[in-house]
Amino acid sequence: MGPLFDVSGLTFSYVGSDSGAGVPESPSRRAIVDHITATLPAGRFYGIIGPNGCGKTTFIDLLMGQLRPGSGQVRFKGREVTAMPARQRAREMALVPQVYSVNFPFTVGEVVAMGRYPHLPRFAAPGPADRAIVADTMARTDTIRFAHRRINQLSGGERQRVVFARALAQQAPVLFLDEATANLDINHTLALLTLARQRVRAGGTVISVFQDINLAAMFCDDLILMGNGRVVAHGPTADVLTEDHLYRLFGVRCRIEESRFNHQLHVIFKAEDGEK
Repeated sequence: MGPLFDVSGLTFSYVGSDSGAGVPESPSRRAIVDHITATLPAGRFYGIIGPNGCGKTTFIDLLMGQLRPGSGQVRFKGREVTAMPARQRAREMALVPQVYSVNFPFTVGEVVAMGRYPHLPRFAAPGPADRAIVADTMARTDTIRFAHRRINQLSGGERQRVVFARALAQQAPVLFLDEATANLDINHTLALLTLARQRVRAGGTVISVFQDINLAAMFCDDLILMGNGRVVAHGPTADVLTEDHLYRLFGVRCRIEESRFNHQLHVIFKAEDGEK
């Protein structure tokens, strides 16, 4: 059996414009993802780390087939991902985005139930089995207590937990998290990432963008370090999470230790204060 994702020569650029004083604007292309080649086997928790604007979210969108690459390709289970019907991709992959906006005042229960739609016949309503999945997911994400509230009445952190619940209710083999815990307190952050970890233990795959490197070290089997649209390093967390790699990416000095508290890698950063 081949890898879950097989990425080959992947490139994506946004078209912008360059202009100077008295010079007409001319189109230009800025490579957001720049010739990435990687293979991602199933059953792993992958963390994507890199500076702001290095292409992490765009890389996820390309893996999911939401963007079409300028060159190269992404193959999912041996099939080019952009050739898959959207409904089929939704049965295979679920996403918790950085920001979720909705234009209608759906209830929390209705939003979570949307995760079941890829599995339903057209125009069909969720059945008893679907409703049971939704209820169980809401209980495990601590969202069931406001199931009847409107989504636009929730705080940012509460709304993010609802979106997380919707993705879990989708029961897709691959779960994408794009800085999915950025608005959460530490209690709910650990709880939801633990649920994602449980999905991996059950045979699923999680691919997550992290800003918090220590959270990535705590939960991830493998890390993908990105800089300037390219993969700087990719491999098991203990091999990739090095002081040299982090300095190369972020320009910040750090020390990496094994915590005596949980025996996991912990990154301690040094703030530059201008002193020698």
